[in-house]
Amino acid sequence: MSHPIIIQGGMGVAVSGWPLAKAVSQQGQLGVVSGTLMSVVLARRLQQGDPGGHLQRALRHFPIPGVAERVLKTWFVAGGKPGSLPFKSAPMPVLDSSPELIELTVAANFVEVFLAKEGHSGVVGINLLEKIQIPTLPSLFGAMLAGVDYVLMGAGIPRAIPGVLDQLSRGEAAELPVDVAGADPASTASAKVTFDPKAFCKGAVPVLKRPYFLAIVSSATLALTLARKSTGRVDGFVVEGELAGGHNAPPRGPMQLNTVGEPVYGPRDIPDIGKIREIGLPFWIAGAHATKETLAMSLQLGATGVQVGTAFAFCEESGITAPIKSQARALSVAGKAGVFTDPLASPTGFPFKVFQLNDSLSNPARYAGRPRVCDLGYLRQAYTKSDGTVGYRCAGEPVENFIRKGGTREETAGRKCLCNGLLATVGLGQMQGNYPEPALVTAGNDVAHLSRYLRGNRTTYSAADVIYVLLNIETIDPKKVAPPIKLRKILKKTLGKSVSSRG
Repeated sequence: MSHPIIIQGGMGVAVSGWPLAKAVSQQGQLGVVSGTLMSVVLARRLQQGDPGGHLQRALRHFPIPGVAERVLKTWFVAGGKPGSLPFKSAPMPVLDSSPELIELTVAANFVEVFLAKEGHSGVVGINLLEKIQIPTLPSLFGAMLAGVDYVLMGAGIPRAIPGVLDQLSRGEAAELPVDVAGADPASTASAKVTFDPKAFCKGAVPVLKRPYFLAIVSSATLALTLARKSTGRVDGFVVEGELAGGHNAPPRGPMQLNTVGEPVYGPRDIPDIGKIREIGLPFWIAGAHATKETLAMSLQLGATGVQVGTAFAFCEESGITAPIKSQARALSVAGKAGVFTDPLASPTGFPFKVFQLNDSLSNPARYAGRPRVCDLGYLRQAYTKSDGTVGYRCAGEPVENFIRKGGTREETAGRKCLCNGLLATVGLGQMQGNYPEPALVTAGNDVAHLSRYLRGNRTTYSAADVIYVLLNIETIDPKKVAPPIKLRKILKKTLGKSVSSRG
């Protein structure tokens, strides 16, 4: 098949939710839902009363009897809970998660993909993080139950995922290794999560389509390793540079910081596009590639297209709350929008781009005033306890707790609770007693240029506006979606470039 030219990045927690992915897919491009913390997202949206009834409608289509009923009985609050009350918490993920959490995870990912695909023939993907390993298998199964077309994965080396997709599509049990700090290499075989579709379905497993797998990479070396040594077929790559939002790959070599405290990236960190092209698989270039010029350049280099995140993150259909989006667009127009590549913020240890907003965790005063809480646990690290069993710790949890579990005080410095902060960004923040969780907003360097999508005197823009700017055309009739090959012909005419038709 011809792959879409534009991939909408799978961002944050519910930033790229089903409304955004659907809007992009209806324009003939690849809309992508974020698969991060989806069990928490579904549980909290149901507790908000499911405005519009979309989640309940999707759950009525869940193909495994009994699951939807149990999820609704546990989490749905008719009319929504009072805003002053905290959300009821979902269980934290562990190696042997409870059946209730497994059901919630499968259902949550099914719902998000189902709604993104509902009512049109476009393609939809899901983005997962390799760093969040424990919920991956039920997340993939739920997305595949809904017919997801692409799986994108980065923030690590996802060698095992292609084989897992093969197994799940055949209805076979799958397992995934889990990194455990301090584990004896001889005992790592037990550090794994498993998922058996037959046991989950309690009978016959529906026939599932095997989605395309796109690995998110930052170097030709990693791309080649994944192409050659993964457990199954890799279908392409998203090549992400350090200007992209969210987690960035660490610079090669010893960490060095510039005068403002950001990691210093050098020539060795620039992906070798020529070597990636030689692998012979489709690839998309990401990181400040949201203009018609960078799209044309990418196609000239042999890319299938580009992945764009930040531009979509602040459009009308994204999950970020309206006040934050409005503030971001206003700062961009005023030339005051900026991000800080924080080497410490993420408990994963990866650099993490933080959009600078005064009333968020990017403000040192807000960060200092937040009680350290780890009550979601998706970025916790598994570690070996003194008795040989597996425990869990997070560098963003209370410092003394982390130290008691074998961590060091130095590891906790500057760490932020990404789970709670990102949920607050999309209006799903927890009430910690009388303290509402502050937002933590991630964005790429392109946040400085959101004004390019504002037409005339408008102060907002849509996902379609981003696509129109990228393709340098006035409009695309969503009822007559142009296939990628036709769009390449349009680009050739409108940009005056000789663009590649590969992919």
